[in-house]
Amino acid sequence: MANEKTIKITLIKSTNGILEKQKRTIEALGLRKIGQTVEKKDNESTRGMVFVVKHLVQVSEG
Repeated sequence: MANEKTIKITLIKSTNGILEKQKRTIEALGLRKIGQTVEKKDNESTRGMVFVVKHLVQVSEG
């Protein structure tokens, strides 16, 4: 289990004027400021959350 895949998610656009569902998704991913990067497990749940806000974030393999 030590070799679990991860992805790095970076917030690249502002959350002003977006849907409430998208704001909650950004918060659930642990992102607060533009340019902030978090590392999450690469699973279906995380990929689904990223899909909802794909226009606001940048994803790279970690």
